[in-house]
Amino acid sequence: MSREVANFLEMMAVERGAAAHTLEAYERDLTDLAGFLAAKGAEIATASAENLRAYMDSLADCGFASSTRRRHLSSIRQLFRFLYVEGERKDNPASSLDAPRKSLSLPKVLSEFEVTRLLDTAEAESLDTRLSDAARLRALRLYALTESLYATGLRISELVSLPRTVLRASGGAIMVLGKGNKERMVPLGSRAAQALAEFSALQQTLAPQSNSGWLFPALSQSGHLTRQAAARDIKALAHRAGLSESTVSPHVLRHAFASHLLQNGADLRSVQELLGHSDISTTEIYTHVLESRLLDLVSEHHPLSTLGDG
Repeated sequence: MSREVANFLEMMAVERGAAAHTLEAYERDLTDLAGFLAAKGAEIATASAENLRAYMDSLADCGFASSTRRRHLSSIRQLFRFLYVEGERKDNPASSLDAPRKSLSLPKVLSEFEVTRLLDTAEAESLDTRLSDAARLRALRLYALTESLYATGLRISELVSLPRTVLRASGGAIMVLGKGNKERMVPLGSRAAQALAEFSALQQTLAPQSNSGWLFPALSQSGHLTRQAAARDIKALAHRAGLSESTVSPHVLRHAFASHLLQNGADLRSVQELLGHSDISTTEIYTHVLESRLLDLVSEHHPLSTLGDG
């Protein structure tokens, strides 16, 4: 790893409090850039705008999605802005780079029926009296996890890293620390709150030694359930619920949360706040839901909408 990248990662960790997986993503992107530059006889300390454009073009030539290329560009821009501000470079060659156009692909979304099927399966498994204590605890954890994802629209990393103290939240809302260490308040919902309380109570009874202050404690390096383990369990649940594993993930439940809110009358700005998007343009991937709802509204209620039907 170059000195420039190492210093940048240290700044992101210490000054901005970037999460471990965020730092890992920056390191992967910038290590890949450094390898490309080295093959061209250049390095980060001396790279030109032309070098950086050539790298971005190489990502496109390799078939990387626009979202992936935008992430790489974000890493590059932040690195060279840091080097410029710190005086390690007299210029910022990344300032003139154009962002790849956003893909128009729509997020995978489960129907309300499919989500209900998933939640009902999780709940039924958590109530199975034939399970051993350990199996029942795992089943109740999965039910609480799935209910909470759909009820809040949280990122899986945000949910698994919640402290147990959120169970004391009053008014049915919890404070969540999201990207960029920004706090936001998210309603929890009675079903999710009850599932979480029941899981926590059973955890205290059956495995008090494993309690570490996290809402979802686990024997991991962080002390809480990992994103990977949560995603694996939810995909397995989808299979048992008769749904395609490829269409179900924690992030798909986040998309379902947003889409179903919009389908039932929520406005885009409110959904943006709940999802923790800093830019409304990120939330606008759901505008197809709004457009469909508005078309149905006009078709059903406008006095001239039936002209030409007969």
